[in-house]
Amino acid sequence: MGKANNNFYTSFFKSDHLSDKDKYLFSKTTPAYKFNIIGAGMIGQEHIKVTMLEGRATINGIFDLNENSIANTSQFFQQQYPGNRLKIYDTLENACHDSEVDGLIICTPNYTHIDIVREAIKSGKHILLEKPMATTLKDAWEIKEMAKDYDSIFQIGLQYRYKPIYTEAVHEIMERKSAGNIRTISIVEHRVPFLDKVNQWNKFAEYSGGTLIEKCCHYFDLLNLFAQSKPEKVYATGGLEVNYNDFQYKGNKSDITDHAMVTVVYENGVKTQFNLCMFAPMFYEEIMICGDQGRLKAYENEDFLPLKRDNMYMEVLCGESGTAKTATPCYPKIIQESGHNGATYFEHKYFVDNIEGDHKATATVEEGFWSVVVGEAAERSIKTGEVIDVGNMLEEDIYSKS
Repeated sequence: MGKANNNFYTSFFKSDHLSDKDKYLFSKTTPAYKFNIIGAGMIGQEHIKVTMLEGRATINGIFDLNENSIANTSQFFQQQYPGNRLKIYDTLENACHDSEVDGLIICTPNYTHIDIVREAIKSGKHILLEKPMATTLKDAWEIKEMAKDYDSIFQIGLQYRYKPIYTEAVHEIMERKSAGNIRTISIVEHRVPFLDKVNQWNKFAEYSGGTLIEKCCHYFDLLNLFAQSKPEKVYATGGLEVNYNDFQYKGNKSDITDHAMVTVVYENGVKTQFNLCMFAPMFYEEIMICGDQGRLKAYENEDFLPLKRDNMYMEVLCGESGTAKTATPCYPKIIQESGHNGATYFEHKYFVDNIEGDHKATATVEEGFWSVVVGEAAERSIKTGEVIDVGNMLEEDIYSKS
């Protein structure tokens, strides 16, 4: 086995007793790229962690308007990576246009993305923009248009694609065609309520875009990916029933959805559904894909119980059409524990691969846009009680005003 990633090896084995001349697997190499983190909160720290673990890039500096986030992330960085210098930028412009920096990772609150991208894109640097790319169709369209002819990598952080269960589902469904022609898709997310954020921005649709954009764009991206088509009609029910009914921040009550059932019909006839519950006592995701030759089911589960059982599972049943299989998809422990069951690590790995010209399929700005489209249609359907025609929505909101 070659020296693929010395950070990976040194995480498992001790090498302090060796002199530098005796180190090969454990030798220190100079990262080829420098990234700046725009937004130094919890997700910013996750991006720092996986960048440093992946090893081909290093974190050069951070920018954030919140002093507590700057202080906390600076302390985290020095504790985790002693000897590494972390630059603190005083303006967004300085963070975006530092000539020493190769890439920008934008992980600020959703409602700030549009203004930050307007500045970041002037730099010509590689950009990794966290999901959702924007909170409104208008802003998502503007980002899509800005990025259309962008010469550097512009990747959207829809990293759930790289969770073990979905990576294997892509392999089985889209590469091996284990289920044949896909006809229906179902995704479930049951989880605890939204966690606390700086200024509690994720409790208000004005700042997050609403739950079905903020969180569920991941799942709508997966539905779009597996359906291999554009969404045609969206119908949703849902609302705010349990979470944050007694919550107020600066006198404002939360207005986000805590449960929903969403049906999406695609132009190619594929029919899909998404079931959300954000007042469940666990983190549970499930996908079921049915085709004319078989069915795939996969899930991941963290229920906080002291039981020894697999928290990830996948099965492919093909009947008389072929073989069946069950599996426990997973990554090495240090990768899987680095964030989002290892998905963020591979998001970064493919980001760097693409920078180096080794093309990997990652979420494009176009795909990020369509994940917001489905989320916005679902939010509107809940509010109006109507089936949303996606073409009409885009004509009214985007095309007629372009």
